[in-house]
Amino acid sequence: MSKLWQKNYELNELIEEFTVGIDYILDQKLIPSDCAASMAHAAMLTTIGILTEEERDSLAEGLRQILKEHKAGQFPILRSDEDGHTAIENRLVELSGEAGKKIHTGRSRNDQVVCAVRIFARSKVLQLIRQGGTLTESLLTLAEKHKNTPMPGRTHMQIAMPSSVGLWAAGFAEEMIDSLQLLSSAWNILDQNPLGAAAGYGVPLKLDRAMTARLMGFSRVQNNVIYVNNSRGKMELMVLDLLDHMALTMSKMAQDLILFSLPEFGYFSLPAELCSGSSIMPQKKNPDGLELMRAKAGTISACGTQIRNILRSLPSGYNRDFQETKEPFLKGCDISMQCLQLMTLTFDKLEVNPEKLKAGFTKDIYATDAALDLVAGGMSFRDAYREVGLHLDRLGQLDPDESISSRTYPGTTGNLALEDSESRLKGLVETAMVREEHIAQALESLMGSPVELIL
Repeated sequence: MSKLWQKNYELNELIEEFTVGIDYILDQKLIPSDCAASMAHAAMLTTIGILTEEERDSLAEGLRQILKEHKAGQFPILRSDEDGHTAIENRLVELSGEAGKKIHTGRSRNDQVVCAVRIFARSKVLQLIRQGGTLTESLLTLAEKHKNTPMPGRTHMQIAMPSSVGLWAAGFAEEMIDSLQLLSSAWNILDQNPLGAAAGYGVPLKLDRAMTARLMGFSRVQNNVIYVNNSRGKMELMVLDLLDHMALTMSKMAQDLILFSLPEFGYFSLPAELCSGSSIMPQKKNPDGLELMRAKAGTISACGTQIRNILRSLPSGYNRDFQETKEPFLKGCDISMQCLQLMTLTFDKLEVNPEKLKAGFTKDIYATDAALDLVAGGMSFRDAYREVGLHLDRLGQLDPDESISSRTYPGTTGNLALEDSESRLKGLVETAMVREEHIAQALESLMGSPVELIL
């Protein structure tokens, strides 16, 4: 077995270790996607006379065998292979003989890896949208359940105005929906077939890129072959930037929950099963999951920054630097999924303490309401503002329930207007499910294998 570029010399051992890095480990995640792309490429090569039908069938059987071996954990990629592409081709030569040596015709590892990552990312983004939808549904459920539960509103962390648990949770829900909307739009850009770009300049063969796009379930071809290579890392960065949007939101959620579940506040309680303990202090139940959520939001952002710094000064065309974009992308996607699952679990099990929340309604929380009452009586707002501000000691204790119900226009405590959020969320999740079904049907038809072996 040899490297795909092997000629008449051996690579220096240190150079091999340095240039391969951990690509051979990372590529285990991409084996199914790479096999799907190879199956489509082989089918297309048959239509232009490069492969016979017998060779195509032999390669298809070999690729299905590799999928089974990979699923069983029996498809190793060695450092000497450099990457999964080499491991797959070497195994195809073992399984299909001379046909295995033809599979790379008209293809470069450049467009091969872009295609494998694109297939993987296309499905991963849809999974993230659905999991983000699950978290958002948990937030909307909490908002509906506690739409009439008063909660002190704060600015600068000081008591500000009457609010509610429903308003607080629904605010995060809408923020998530906007991020999911952006991620869904990014998916449209991801959904382009890069295969056929080769090393970025095409090849003198009549490759049918529309055919491979159709076989792999892509909606269109990424037209310009130089752009295919220039888009490596940039597509991944686009996804990570939007995952960073969601992570920022989740980090703020985590910080609120940590703060408001402190005994000094007691607005919320975190079940013991979501908290770990101290090795020295017997009483401790620590919100470690939420604390790590804050930290992991930074890690997701760092993954995007890493790719951005790799790409920023590269000339056009392929550069080996692109290899370093793979790890932060895969890492960022995995951490984002964990964070979405953690926050969903947290909100599903969160305990709300209405009496503690109402106890936070000190008299000064009604100061703005009192000023507006004076305005309703004919006083200018600026005069009313000063009057109340100079006589805060005259403020009376009002009813928290009445104060939040008095705000009735859409988007306020007395009228959360959750229907729009629920409708938007439903549309996003349903669109993701339709897209997943389309991809699954295309890949199952292409591979002749159950989709769980492919995705």
